[in-house]
Amino acid sequence: MSQTATPVAQGDPPTGSPTRDRLLGYLSGSGGAAAGFVALFVIMSLTVPYFFTGRNLINIVDQVAVLGILALGATYVIITGGIDLSVGAVLALSGMVMGWLSHEMGMPLPFAMLVAVGVGALCGLLNGLGVTRMKLPPFIATLAMMSIARGLANLVTNGEQIVGYPEWFYDLSSRRYLGFLSVTTLLLVLLFVAGAYFLSHRTGGREVYAVGGGKEVARLAGINVRKVTTWVYVLAGALAAVGAIVLSSRLDSSQPSAGNGYELDVIAAVVIGGASLTGGTGKVSGTIFGVLIIGCLRNGLNLLGVSPFVQQVVIGLVIAVAVGADVLRRRADA
Repeated sequence: MSQTATPVAQGDPPTGSPTRDRLLGYLSGSGGAAAGFVALFVIMSLTVPYFFTGRNLINIVDQVAVLGILALGATYVIITGGIDLSVGAVLALSGMVMGWLSHEMGMPLPFAMLVAVGVGALCGLLNGLGVTRMKLPPFIATLAMMSIARGLANLVTNGEQIVGYPEWFYDLSSRRYLGFLSVTTLLLVLLFVAGAYFLSHRTGGREVYAVGGGKEVARLAGINVRKVTTWVYVLAGALAAVGAIVLSSRLDSSQPSAGNGYELDVIAAVVIGGASLTGGTGKVSGTIFGVLIIGCLRNGLNLLGVSPFVQQVVIGLVIAVAVGADVLRRRADA
């Protein structure tokens, strides 16, 4: 029996054309985040007074330091297909513990900082065990931790902030070297370099991607899925504590309300940077641009006197566009 090929109209693009697929992949990946940042930066520089000044650019970097540190940990979590809603509350708890130990208990501040990082890591460990051992959805496990950590942060000093750290601690974020570089900014850069190197060049980084790509397939390949999943939450908690130290240095205080709403900006930065909420996709380089996009947006809108409520609407729209591009890309790949 002869078969007749179905004619294809000349000029009609084939389904799932390579050009379209590449464009969607670029827009939903770190390349799209980089292009978006460059476009936003140029627009802000041309339209917003005082945006493109040395002092303001330094201010933007200072403002995104805490967000960037938290977003680095969230990148690992989201690549595994998880989510962490507790980072802002863990930041507050870690900062309050550090302040309470140094001010009320007389512990040397460097040791109090180490304990604070331990507290953050412990919160992350509990998140990880909740997901891997109790089989809680990451959303529920970290939502519970968000409530617990925020409550404990207020209980430490009965809701009172802790003010007045040593001058050297304040200098970590305020003293400039080479005219622009502070210790906290350098810390942010080093953490991003280490995080990117680990994901790209170490076996543990490939395991993170494998778990996000498919837990059962990763398990059959010999990867300890529980271990990988747990340690990424520990990392996110520890980095939240590092963010608390940076924020306390910048504000010269520890506050139980610190980090309120940070979890949304953190997730937004990672998603805008090209990570997929379904797991298996994401890069630290993309997260960097996602953080810078949010930082430039907030800074530029503040300079224009735009209401913080409108800013939330704008960032929400940016998130929707980023997630929409990822959805379209995955449909094209299917």
